[in-house]
Parts: sequence; C-alpha cells; structure tokens
Amino acid sequence: MKRTSTRLTRINDEIARVTAEVIRSEMHDPRIGSVVSVVRAETTSDMKYCKIYVSVLGDGGKQEETQKGTMDALKSGTGFVRRRIAEIINLRVTPEITFVFDDSIEYGMRMRKLIDEVNSGANN
Repeated sequence: MKRTSTRLTRINDEIARVTAEVIRSEMHDPRIGSVVSVVRAETTSDMKYCKIYVSVLGDGGKQEETQKGTMDALKSGTGFVRRRIAEIINLRVTPEITFVFDDSIEYGMRMRKLIDEVNSGANN
C-alpha cells in the first residue's frame, strides 16, 4: 500500500475543497446536477496529475442522465477548474486534472435502505 506524505495529504484536501467551491459557486453550466459532491482528490507524488473523484446524485428516474451530463460538463470545464486552483492555491506546479465518477455515496445510500428494510421486517 502506497503511503502519502502529510504535505501531499494536505494538498489533496485543499484541492478537493477548492474544486467543490468552484463547482458550486463559479461553474454555471446547466448540465451540472444540483447535488455534486467532491469525494476526494488524489495527486501523484510528482504533482503532475490529479484525479478528482466526484459523486453526483440525480432526480429519481433521470439519475444516469444527470450523472452523464454532469461528468461531461466537468470534463469540458477542466481547464477552468485547473486555472482557478492555480489562482487560489499557491503551488509550484498545478497538476493536470481528471474528473472520475465515484458512486460510493450512492452505494452507501442503497446499503442503508436495504439495512432499514431488513430491520423493519425483523420488527414485524
């Protein structure tokens, strides 16, 4: 298992925080869903590349459509997000950004629902 340094961990946290703020308040693309969460950022040790994991929750039956539209909007806005990260965080090198879809929040919600169903069935 790869160990990350304390400095790299702090940089990852700051990139995730700034990216979430930029998506929420500065990106005005209509394809971006209403509930977009930046789960985490992973930067390579040489600071050249960064994967930003994003979770998207959509409207009921339009879940897949919302996710695809949001990911397309984020990929087309990668340059804007990278430029804003460079302006806000003072790094020697601003990493190339790749947005990755992360369904961990959605998975957790599904598991919670199943656990609640099992518990309510056991109580009857």
